[in-house]
Amino acid sequence: MIQAIRNPVTFDEFIAWYPENSEYRYELHDGVIVEMPKPIGKHSEIAGFLVLELGFEIRRMRLPYFIPKECVVKPGESGYEPDVIVLNSKTISADPRWEKESTITQGQSAKLVVEVVSTNWSDDYALKLEDYESLGIPEYWICDYLGLGGRRYIGFPKQPTLSVFQLNASGEYEGKQFRGDQPIESLAFPQLQLSMNQILSAVGGQSIPNSEAGN
Repeated sequence: MIQAIRNPVTFDEFIAWYPENSEYRYELHDGVIVEMPKPIGKHSEIAGFLVLELGFEIRRMRLPYFIPKECVVKPGESGYEPDVIVLNSKTISADPRWEKESTITQGQSAKLVVEVVSTNWSDDYALKLEDYESLGIPEYWICDYLGLGGRRYIGFPKQPTLSVFQLNASGEYEGKQFRGDQPIESLAFPQLQLSMNQILSAVGGQSIPNSEAGN
């Protein structure tokens, strides 16, 4: 379970405080340090699978992207460590915190952020969605492999869902949900062939029959 462990602090205080070699991850949510258990089990498997798939696509298409081992995203006085983040090789050098802190503060530094849903699903669908949008990150995926999100986000009956949010001309996210064998539609990876069932199959999960996977 996520546990708040400090009173409100600044982002700089958070970075200076962050313990090395901890068994936990930490994030800063509106000035409050929050303890995050490291991904385990299928959560970790899915994040690893997505890193491999996106990495293969980067190499295949010779895209000017890379996937860092660690990265903190800083919208305002928050700091998040996404499960997967794809950065833009052409613009990352302009981000003032990247070289010394592995932190991005500009939306143009990233091409895609992915969060794999855990029990704290509301953070991914509400808090982080709003903050990634405000920072101007062009694309955000929520991989809800257990179908934990609220009905307003993934519908009913709840099913494993991959939600893809993309910035529109007004700088706001527009979202679309993909289930079963529906191939996702990505701006960052327009030729990527990936579905929720492929993700589930890769980690030994149960695929969704096509008859149950419609939007």
